[in-house]
Amino acid sequence: MSSLTIDTRVSDIVTALPQSADLFRNLRIDYCCGGKIPLKEAAEQRNLNPEEVLSSIHSIEEKQENRMSMDPSSFGEKTLVAYIKEKYHDGLRDELPMLAPYITKVARVHGENYPHLLRVQEIFKTLRAELLDHTDDEDQNVFPIILEFLTNPTPELKEQLKPLVSELEAEHDNAGRLLYELREITDNFTPPEEACGTYRLVYARLEQLEKETFEHVHLENNVLFERIAKAL
Repeated sequence: MSSLTIDTRVSDIVTALPQSADLFRNLRIDYCCGGKIPLKEAAEQRNLNPEEVLSSIHSIEEKQENRMSMDPSSFGEKTLVAYIKEKYHDGLRDELPMLAPYITKVARVHGENYPHLLRVQEIFKTLRAELLDHTDDEDQNVFPIILEFLTNPTPELKEQLKPLVSELEAEHDNAGRLLYELREITDNFTPPEEACGTYRLVYARLEQLEKETFEHVHLENNVLFERIAKAL
């Protein structure tokens, strides 16, 4: 019998069942920055029936009996950090520069008829700068301290780490706000019927960026940082 109930925190559900992230994303339930609330409360905030959402989660759970062997939240700290860096940090460094020219083109060509595309361009420019600075800081400065602290939790490392984690969480919150605004102004990344291929490509790539960023933030906030909190 499943241990997941309507009283389980959303973030804990995604930690136990990573595939549930897609369901929460589709239902627009925040599982990373605002995920530390019970499923019942999160569902009701979106005017959803908590029992129906839970039923969908149990259906996913039944199909993922062997999930833990492939679940990053079950990795050791070194493996988890390496996974985050390779899958998400390297992924952002590849994707963001490649996506930028398409967004610039769509805003230039279609911005007059669809003014929200100018705001999309602004948000993307801000996100790109913040995410790349954020990941560089983690890779070069914070992750090495985290790994050292989890191996040898000295009082000095504890005091050094506390403000760093708080700052990272604040940056995650800001990225989440920008992504939610992107989804709002693009009507859930739904292009107009007459949209050209580049317009459609931009929306599809932005939606994928949202999905992977939420997964990325979840692994840091609700898995890696939770382990640090327990050791502090």
